[in-house]
Amino acid sequence: MYNNFLPSEYVKNVFHIQPEKLVARGVKGIITDLDNTLVEWDRPLATAEIIDWVTSMRDVGIQVMIVSNNNNTRVKAFCDPLGIPFICDARKPLRKSFNKALMTMGIQKEQAVFIGDQMMTDILGGNRAGLHTILVVPVASSDGFFTKFNRMMERRIMAKLKRKGLLKWEE
Repeated sequence: MYNNFLPSEYVKNVFHIQPEKLVARGVKGIITDLDNTLVEWDRPLATAEIIDWVTSMRDVGIQVMIVSNNNNTRVKAFCDPLGIPFICDARKPLRKSFNKALMTMGIQKEQAVFIGDQMMTDILGGNRAGLHTILVVPVASSDGFFTKFNRMMERRIMAKLKRKGLLKWEE
C-alpha cells in the first residue's frame, strides 16, 4: 500500500528536471501541479524562472499542462498569461483529471511525467494513473489549511517508507 505514495523520482525543484533528459526518455508531455510545485501557493503569477523553464520545455517539443485541485479563478489567472492549458478542481488523487490531461495533450501515459509536491494528492494520483511521478520539495514553507493536514500524514508515510528501506533520499 505504501508503494502507492512512492514517487518514481525525487528532486529539489522543477529546475532540476532537464528538457534534454526528458526528450531522451521519450517524454512528450509534463502534467504538473501548480501550488507549491511551480510557485508558492499564494503567488498569483509565474516567476521569470518558471516562464523560462516552461519555455525550455516547449522549445524541445514538450507540452506542459497544469492539473490543480485549486479553483478556476486561481489556476486561470496563472495559466492564461503563459498559454498553458489546465484542469482545475481536479480532485486529485482521483485518476479522472490525469486521464483527461493525457487526452487533451494527445499522448500516452508512457510519454508523460507528473510533477507535484504532495504525496497524498499528487504522487498517489499520478501513480494510480500509471504515470512516471516526480516529487519536488514544496516551494513555500507555509501551506493552506487542508495541505497542513496532508503534510502531517506525509511525514508519517515517509517515516514508514524509511523504516522499510524504500526511501532513497533524505527528508
